[in-house]
Amino acid sequence: GVRDVLFLYEENRCSMTYMYEYPEYLKIKLPKKTARRYPAYELYLYGEGNYAEENKNLLLTGIPVLFLPGNAGSYKQVRSLGSIALRKAEDVDFKYHFNFFSVNFNEELVALYGGSLQRQTKFVHECIKVILKLYRGGEFAPSSVAIVGHSMGGLVARALLTLKSFKPELINLLITQATPHVAPVMPLDKYLTDFYTAVNNHWILKAQDLRNLTTLSVAGGFRDYQVRSGLAFLPRLSQHDSALSVVSSAVPRAWASTDHLSIVWCKELILATIRAFFDLVDENTRQITEDPKKRMSVLNHHFVRHPAKMFEENPEAFTELTGAFMWITVKASKWTYSVYNDSDGKYFTFPLASHRKSYSHVYCENSMLDTSSWIYGCMNTNSSMCLEAADLSWRAELLPTTKVVMLKLQDYPSLSHIVIQVPPADGNKYTLGCEFFEEDSRAVQLPVTHLFSFGLSSSKILLNSTGLLYNVQLQHFNQIYQAFKIYIESQCQSPKERKPSIYRLHIPWSHEDSITVAQVPSLAEISAKLHIAQPHNDSSLPELNIYSSPDCQYEVSNTKWSYPFILVFQIVRFHAGAFPVYIVSNILLTYGGQLNTLRSTGQCSDFSLELIRTAKPYKVEPLISIVVFLQGFNWFREIWESLSLPEVDAAVLSSQDAWFPLVSLILFLFGTGIAYWSGVFFSTSLRLFSSLWLTLIRPTILQKDKLITPRRLCGMISLALVCWSTCGAFAVLIIYLQYLFKPVHVCVTSVFHFQDSGHSKETSQNSSTHTVKAQSSGDSIPDATQSPSNSTTVAEAVNSLKMHITILNLFTWIVLLSLPSLIYWFKNLRYNVRLDPDPCRPTAIILVCILEILMNSSTSEVKSSKLLKIAAKVPLPLSVAMLAFGRMHLYRVPHFVTFSLLLHVLCCIV
Repeated sequence: GVRDVLFLYEENRCSMTYMYEYPEYLKIKLPKKTARRYPAYELYLYGEGNYAEENKNLLLTGIPVLFLPGNAGSYKQVRSLGSIALRKAEDVDFKYHFNFFSVNFNEELVALYGGSLQRQTKFVHECIKVILKLYRGGEFAPSSVAIVGHSMGGLVARALLTLKSFKPELINLLITQATPHVAPVMPLDKYLTDFYTAVNNHWILKAQDLRNLTTLSVAGGFRDYQVRSGLAFLPRLSQHDSALSVVSSAVPRAWASTDHLSIVWCKELILATIRAFFDLVDENTRQITEDPKKRMSVLNHHFVRHPAKMFEENPEAFTELTGAFMWITVKASKWTYSVYNDSDGKYFTFPLASHRKSYSHVYCENSMLDTSSWIYGCMNTNSSMCLEAADLSWRAELLPTTKVVMLKLQDYPSLSHIVIQVPPADGNKYTLGCEFFEEDSRAVQLPVTHLFSFGLSSSKILLNSTGLLYNVQLQHFNQIYQAFKIYIESQCQSPKERKPSIYRLHIPWSHEDSITVAQVPSLAEISAKLHIAQPHNDSSLPELNIYSSPDCQYEVSNTKWSYPFILVFQIVRFHAGAFPVYIVSNILLTYGGQLNTLRSTGQCSDFSLELIRTAKPYKVEPLISIVVFLQGFNWFREIWESLSLPEVDAAVLSSQDAWFPLVSLILFLFGTGIAYWSGVFFSTSLRLFSSLWLTLIRPTILQKDKLITPRRLCGMISLALVCWSTCGAFAVLIIYLQYLFKPVHVCVTSVFHFQDSGHSKETSQNSSTHTVKAQSSGDSIPDATQSPSNSTTVAEAVNSLKMHITILNLFTWIVLLSLPSLIYWFKNLRYNVRLDPDPCRPTAIILVCILEILMNSSTSEVKSSKLLKIAAKVPLPLSVAMLAFGRMHLYRVPHFVTFSLLLHVLCCIV
């Protein structure tokens, strides 16, 4: 599953963008107060060549666009947008142009540490004020700024509207690229999840106030394994009709999935964005139009359905068909025409009266990919010629190798003819085709593999193509866990050259179509996977549109064997972020089992054996499922809320249609496997380090020591001060490295004493032999038998060693979950020694005190404790709580582990 997510996706079909002149970044001077408050952040203006030189005096006359980089992103990523916009401005002789600004966020890891998101948002607000001041006094001075945000930069842009002092009219257009709008990819701290909650709640509650802001979210598709496309879809609101979410694979003239970084430089996608920017300009104000309807029309034109025509706000309803063209009447229901070096233009007319009774639809295609009109509707009923007609080219749709239009005859009762215009070819070669058909004759249903078939069923249909279009309806394909492969094999009777076939997987409830172009004959493979599930109020069916070659046979099948593997792919893709929760839950169950064994037998069991015995999904999953079921009832929900308990994460995921029962079981099994092999890794590493240490250093003698000594108390206080004055994660890492040597030391001393014990035993046996001989000869020799205290000490050390390894295993995951804030702190150390806010500080102070005691403890103290029974029982409910409340809130995991270790410390004392 991991391999499929990271490596098995479509090849990169994006072209690289290049700068024609050397890119330059002009630093904009900020007000002193702003610069002091945000010393790590900067604002730049992008430029190239002469354009950069002209802008050094900052006398700007263009349209301001602000680029916001994302997690660890660079302000220099603006260069693709800025360079192509500059070339486009040159094409229109700088009638209007765009000034691209970019913010330097110091490449902060805001996707992993949410403490700086609010700071970034406030800085962007200050930047907008500075940018608008640069245009003050100009002839066409802007009153708003357009924003392009990559990754978390898009979320920061949306957060601007949550600021009390922010005026919504300061931005009228927001384009986000691969931004996780729904939820954080890895919810590693409370500041991150709270920030998301505040932004999304504001956009839902204040939806009416956002009508003047047009928002476009572009997701990367399956190549983007960092931010899955389902997270990039903006919240659906019936009253909020100025937001649009698309996947890059469905964007016209791009039709390519992008990874998380290539989305900022993918030439096809950047071209679509810049074309949209120029079409958004108001001729009168020389700024982006204030009309929300026009903005949405432009975005739909370039990002949803492109009619292969230049954008026009109000296209003429009727047009005159002029030119000395030949008029030819076509009465057949199916027609194809090839054009090559035709010097004369032609009009082909298709009378509709004879076709309305037999057919419901007409479909036409044209492989000439220019932007001129080519299909018209005529209302003349008396003449074979049509001087004035409705331009139906706006109903067309652009595909990779052709432009197509399908009309339902019932929707055009006033039309008498369809007219196809064929201009002189001038050396070009292209083909046209039209056919009338009954809708039912071209719709074929294909049952798809469902969850409980376990991939044991497959379906196959055969299409003997005599037409140009077929629609294969995929029945019951509406959930994200449904994933399978569709194979389309095309075979033709004659070997003549044919146009390529186009296969489009069309998802009607979201703009996430994917297009495959295949030569004929060939075998094409299409991965059928959803980014978001079908809404409950939507009954439409996904379709596989086959734009076929005539006289070819198409066999469509979905194979059974591919299903289990792609199901795992979907689970990994949608829920890999929850792996740490399931791993720690397994380790915690094992830890509880070891304490229970210690209580009942006096011996601590081995980690791997205890994991196999104790970590069972039926101990934790049923209770969570029952709670999720009961939360569907109002009375239970009221009781739950009265107790101030947070909502169960599984219920939230179910409401987002991203959850089903088997997911938790599979994730738990993944967690068991990873926990098992991590235990094996720890044990193996321990043996290696111990062997190395034993060859280099003679170990000290095992001796009993007090749990709390003045030296250790000073260590606790010192690390607590480090927590408070610098970074909590830094103190956690220090105590972790200190603890890491404890098991090695115990292991080495145990081995040494075991060897020493064996040597003593051997000496004792030899002494006994000499004693017998001495007694037989009458000599008196003292007794040399070994005391049992030595072997008891070694056994106790082995028990302690096993317990230390489990605690260290738990603690390793706490360190890993706190690493992002440590990296952020270390990277910003030159600006501030103290991390503020610090999500790890409270937990870190407690952990430092706990682990300073635990690393010097042994199982002998725990065995005699009155609290051992409670400490052994608590890990089970903590594991349940961790899976219930930690899947979407990873920062809660250390809290559960800390509570369990705190009980262990109390067992050592009480």
